[in-house]
Amino acid sequence: MITTLLVANRGEIACRIFRTCRALGIATVAVYSDADADALHVREADTAVRLPGAAPSATYLRGDLVVAAALAAGADAVHPGYGFLSENAGFAAAVQDAGLVWVGPPVKAIELMASKTRAKELMAAAGVPLLAPVDPAAARTEDLPLLLKAAAGGGGRGMRIVRELVDLKDELTAAAAEALSAFGDGEVFAEPYVERGRHVEVQIMADEHDGVWALGTRDCSLQRRHQKVIEEAPAPGLGDELCDRLHAAAVAAARAVGYRGAGTVEFLLTDDGRPYFLEMNTRLQVEHPVTEAVFGLDLVALQLRTAEGEPLPAAAPPHPAGHAVEARLYAEDPARDWQPQTGALLSLDVPEEPGIRLDTGYTGGDTIGVHYDPMLAKVIAHAPTRTEAVRLLARALERARIHGPVTNRDLLVRSLRHPDFMAARLDTGFYERHLQALTPAPDEAGGQLAATAAALADAARKSTALADPAHNNNNTTTAAALADAARNTTAVGVARFGAWRNLPSQPQLRRYRGEPDGREYEITYRTTRDGPAVDTQGVRVVAARPDRVTLESAGVTRHFTVSRHGDRVYVDTATGSYTFTALPRFTDPAERTEPGSLLAPMPGTVVRLAEGLAAGAAVEAGQPLIWLEAMKMEHRILAPATGTLTALHAAPGLQVEVGALLAVVTEPPDHDPEASEETA
Repeated sequence: MITTLLVANRGEIACRIFRTCRALGIATVAVYSDADADALHVREADTAVRLPGAAPSATYLRGDLVVAAALAAGADAVHPGYGFLSENAGFAAAVQDAGLVWVGPPVKAIELMASKTRAKELMAAAGVPLLAPVDPAAARTEDLPLLLKAAAGGGGRGMRIVRELVDLKDELTAAAAEALSAFGDGEVFAEPYVERGRHVEVQIMADEHDGVWALGTRDCSLQRRHQKVIEEAPAPGLGDELCDRLHAAAVAAARAVGYRGAGTVEFLLTDDGRPYFLEMNTRLQVEHPVTEAVFGLDLVALQLRTAEGEPLPAAAPPHPAGHAVEARLYAEDPARDWQPQTGALLSLDVPEEPGIRLDTGYTGGDTIGVHYDPMLAKVIAHAPTRTEAVRLLARALERARIHGPVTNRDLLVRSLRHPDFMAARLDTGFYERHLQALTPAPDEAGGQLAATAAALADAARKSTALADPAHNNNNTTTAAALADAARNTTAVGVARFGAWRNLPSQPQLRRYRGEPDGREYEITYRTTRDGPAVDTQGVRVVAARPDRVTLESAGVTRHFTVSRHGDRVYVDTATGSYTFTALPRFTDPAERTEPGSLLAPMPGTVVRLAEGLAAGAAVEAGQPLIWLEAMKMEHRILAPATGTLTALHAAPGLQVEVGALLAVVTEPPDHDPEASEETA
């Protein structure tokens, strides 16, 4: 019997496992890096053990330290979560050799499925359909496009799409380097890339008594950088015959390796509905909550019980009910090549509604660092039908208050409401086709109203402090109180708003810059005997408080909730949110540098440079020069123009902050960009 469980992981999955442990009466142990010393999973555990260092390679990937932590804390079992060491056979063996219960599949099963190339050989012998591999050394034009994949990989790392043979060598090198960095194994293989395939998977659960469940299907086709963004269960639009084939193949795969515990068999469906085996994940998946919702199960509880030797509760799984959809909320900017974001997460509030579930490793006040995956949370909706589940999830995300770094929240909402998604026209090329439409420039009219609300809330806040300095955090100022405060300035002194004196007859000016689009807004308002009024035609101020403003525009009344953190102002509405910086603001690093400067777009580590790169080298516009690793992903820094590399400050292993000058490319004095474009 398991009494104390150590989770060899961090963040959301550790918190999720702890939740089940509390329900089962199992004590919990967390491990944490120095970067995670105050993380939510550490705060929620009964006991925590420090792993000195910050980088994953020195902490969460050190199996010897994790086993030692389990023994020191008195744990009798280890759950690996997902990622890190979850599919490491050596770690599983070390856990068992230390006399601890391993909450995962047998070591042999992990070994057999750890390499995608070996797994495919095994599945072929079991009769599971496969895509024919392609030898990169013998690849021809007719084999294109190719998908390069890390044999020991996962999570999209070590994957590259090759559409031109001339790119194959460089992409193989890049994929192998990323695979070696992420997994300690640089083996890469190639297979045909299916342009409009669907990513469909089957959740399995097995015990040591020859019981195997196939728990329906999931569709995980909406992906960016080969990482899943939105998942749902059951996979829509699959006929009963195809589902039966997938279930049978998944059960065959589990039996072929003597599986036990939770696992996932992943398939690629071509546009004509033919399924091919992709891989078997010998762990719990990020998207497991949608299966839990539909089947009414706790998969972590089943993992723990099967690890204790118990059989599955019945010969067959329970009947599914309804539909579930999950969205992964990331700290990233989809409009800027999915660039990960860091910094203080000021608030993370998702409405608590029937049918909504939130799995997260963060709360408001936490810090998003550079060392780990940028996923903040998973939001899951369960409803009787797919239409209801999608609508419920989109609305919950829309109403969420997320203040701090840029997130993909707006992209998720637009994705869920896109006609193709609503009609279940799903494939892995969804974002390649629709990203531009899903990341439009901010609505200027909406931004103007939100900036107006920000200005009025700011004025109300300052007027409250002016009228009652002892209660300068009072959030109950009304429009009338704002006017009264302005009329009574002679009694309490003169307040200055912006560059204007606070007199009823004088206009007040506020200036804001929208984030991240950079659009500037100027708001002019006046305080009258009837309350504040704005100069924007057709807009009437109904009420203004430091935290809430109501405006009427074109006959429609809208409410705005306003929060201020330093010079940042967050305005939440019923249909979205806006972030502003009150001007003047700090100068952007790009504004302090000469043209041709290559700046670090995020904090990270330089992992490699282009071959032969040195000061004085000739470079071409768009040429990859520097590879920066941040949040478990590699990001290429491209030459901004054709010219000469006149300065190089980057070197492999160098850790840089956002805005750091990495290199400078100088164009020839007589360079004419327009002439170059015409020639091209």
